[in-house]
Amino acid sequence: MGSSRKKKVYTPTPGWALYLRTSDEESQNPEASQQRQRYIIEKAVLERSELPVIEEYKDVLTGRSPQRIRYQRMLSDAWVGKFSHVVVERADRFGRNDTEALRAIDELDAFGVSVRFANQPDLDPVNYDDRVLVALTFTLARRESILTGLRIKGATEAKRQEGGYIGRIPEGYISVEDPLTLGRKTYAKRGHHLELDPERAPILREAWNLLLEDRWTLAQICEKLHAKGYRYRTGRPFVDVSSRQIRSQNYNTLAKIFHNWTYAGWVVHEPSGVLPKTLRGIWEPMVSTEDFERGLVILAKRNQIHQQTSRRKYLLRGLVYLSAAQRRPTLPGDYLYRLTCSTSNGSRSGGGTSHYRLERHPVHFLCHEIESQLDALISRVCIDESLLPHIRASYVAHVGEALGQLRPDEHTEIASQLKKIDEEEARVLRLYAGGVLSEDQWRGMWAEWQDRRQLLHGNLHLLEQSCEDYIRDLDDALTLIAKLDILYEELTGEEKRDLLVNLLERVVVDTTGKIVRVEWLSPFAYLQEVAIQLETKTGEEDSACSRVVLQCGRDKSLIEPHILAPETVQFIHAVSYPRKSVIQTLVSRVT
Repeated sequence: MGSSRKKKVYTPTPGWALYLRTSDEESQNPEASQQRQRYIIEKAVLERSELPVIEEYKDVLTGRSPQRIRYQRMLSDAWVGKFSHVVVERADRFGRNDTEALRAIDELDAFGVSVRFANQPDLDPVNYDDRVLVALTFTLARRESILTGLRIKGATEAKRQEGGYIGRIPEGYISVEDPLTLGRKTYAKRGHHLELDPERAPILREAWNLLLEDRWTLAQICEKLHAKGYRYRTGRPFVDVSSRQIRSQNYNTLAKIFHNWTYAGWVVHEPSGVLPKTLRGIWEPMVSTEDFERGLVILAKRNQIHQQTSRRKYLLRGLVYLSAAQRRPTLPGDYLYRLTCSTSNGSRSGGGTSHYRLERHPVHFLCHEIESQLDALISRVCIDESLLPHIRASYVAHVGEALGQLRPDEHTEIASQLKKIDEEEARVLRLYAGGVLSEDQWRGMWAEWQDRRQLLHGNLHLLEQSCEDYIRDLDDALTLIAKLDILYEELTGEEKRDLLVNLLERVVVDTTGKIVRVEWLSPFAYLQEVAIQLETKTGEEDSACSRVVLQCGRDKSLIEPHILAPETVQFIHAVSYPRKSVIQTLVSRVT
């Protein structure tokens, strides 16, 4: 039995530590915000105390994250007894994560350090009654943080619709403060707009001129700009030259610039539905729209040529593994080795010879030999239609049993959470009736309770629908397997690749290049196990199910180990789709 060591407790030095935090929303002028916080603390707390100010900690980061440098340093200094009191302007400056903030307050109290809030200096967060108000303050702060995020998102979208630029200042431009905001007070938000950088813009214009000549590659453009001593804004050269005089052209950044519609004066933001040439920006374009589109055509043409001359597409890239059960002496270990792709002599007119190979070992297999074996296996994957009703009945029973076990527990949990909300509402209502809480605080808390109730009721609805959803998903998977041989023959190379990525977990070959087993992704692995169970029950050696389906992954258990432990959750994981939208598209194709 090991002996426990007590953590040394230091006697706190009498004095104050000020914690000033500025959120991300105020980061344009953090000094003004911190100055205001310091003034409020001095008037409300420090002038009424005889203790000296020992240290001041300042952070410019959202309070939702406890990973603030000065905040963590303050906790470390409190542990060694550097001060006896900590004061902040208000509770949410200490942190907007109520769990983390209350934990830190308890930790400081264990060190003998008291926490005070300037807007409520008589409030003791360690006191049981006062702690209720502190917890409410954190809850309201969290809600305010969510509302602030929504307001910022709305303001961002409004600025974008007005033609303003949102995001990191692009190369060749500078951010200039709007004239209308120059007369505002120092703590006001400052509007900015883009203007051409008189030093950097000519460099990019020259790069565009070289591109539009349609004579130079991106690497050659970088060389020409480097020869004139130009660099990127960050100071990175257009060409890196190693000590052995090996040259590396940094053209990726240049390619992104040539594809950025900002330089043609257009606002583009596809997540918001703002497509190219639909919303004109309020900044001066660096190139005309016609020249920008000409550049895109030139780049697309070169990219097409590159794709035509590039190495072949590997059908099983990332899916092929070598079994080491009968490994060669040069292969250490006893597990699966993932094979990489390689094409020797790819510059030849015939395109070279493609292999799946094991790096740093003399193990390689011709791609077409392994892929032809898989084609033969896929062509034999089919299920007799007479067996479909039995498989469907089996997994319907499984789903019903699993969700039947899960539903009472989840119903009980959701009912318990709803009851807690009612109790919390009743307790706070008494505080509101007694005048402890303001009407604004009560309205904010009530709105949050309504949101939580709505979310829980929505979960109840989803719980009722889950059984039908899983059965419908398994029906889609079963339909796909039943028609897999027909579908596979109709697909092109890229479409076959997309299908296999969503069907197979891995293809395992032995040291001779022969496929020894194919492991399926869920829910196809689950359906395979259902077919195996049906075959066992019937006792038929030649089941109507394809032997290919039955032989793949026989050693794989139906219920896989899962971190959540309950068998029901493991079962649902086994019948869930990896990429449902892709599978449904393929199902619609075969039906």
